[in-house]
Amino acid sequence: MQIFARNPRQFRKGSLKKQDVKIFREKVNQAGIHPLIIHTPYTLNLAAQKEFLYRISIKEFIKDIKEAGQLGAQYIVIHAGSFKDDEREGLERLVDAVKIVVRNTPGIKTEVLLENTAGEGSTLGYTLTQLGFVFRKLSRVKRAGLCLDTAHAWGAGYRINTNKGLNSFVKEMDKEFGIKRLKLIHLNDNPYEAGSRKDRHAHIGEGRIGRAGFKLIVNHPALRDVPFILETPKSKESDDIKNLSLIKEFYKSGLHQRN
Repeated sequence: MQIFARNPRQFRKGSLKKQDVKIFREKVNQAGIHPLIIHTPYTLNLAAQKEFLYRISIKEFIKDIKEAGQLGAQYIVIHAGSFKDDEREGLERLVDAVKIVVRNTPGIKTEVLLENTAGEGSTLGYTLTQLGFVFRKLSRVKRAGLCLDTAHAWGAGYRINTNKGLNSFVKEMDKEFGIKRLKLIHLNDNPYEAGSRKDRHAHIGEGRIGRAGFKLIVNHPALRDVPFILETPKSKESDDIKNLSLIKEFYKSGLHQRN
């Protein structure tokens, strides 16, 4: 299960109450939910050029990680950030920020997952080469991993809807930073062509990745045991049921073939 622990479009206005944390943890344990993932607000930018935004993003992310630990979350997801000028400089700032937040959250087991982007605007982390650069710099940081978003990967130009394209993508991931860094997958279709660099989510099978693509993704030997989270559009309750049912159907068909 993935949640926002606070308003995703605002800076912090308060902290979690101890009683709320206690009740939440009890409910999660009773429901047998694992893993629990916290997604950080979109206001944070760990590669920000403006020093004020950079510092406040680091400060707030440290608090978010501490609260994620209190909630018992296994992972906390944050977008790779954005930087308008030299991308390498932006990536260096991202690396420095991750090192700072990990150093200031000792004893917390929650892992920091950087989410790949579609490359829209000035966002970073849209190529596996960029992510490889980041993770090589974070080679000694064991609590840093990747959250792979399928719609973002498609928007960045990775044709993950064919055997050839998906196998190539997985091999490149392993070459750049090691497949063990992949801890979580966001399943989303994308209505635009591969390489459009547009960050748009669509219902499973209703975008360019298509049903055939998701059948391959959820059954790929290197991916099928990684936790999947749906981030598909929702206008009514049945939308989630429809998307989840499709993914379960795809996964079960692959399980039948494996057996």
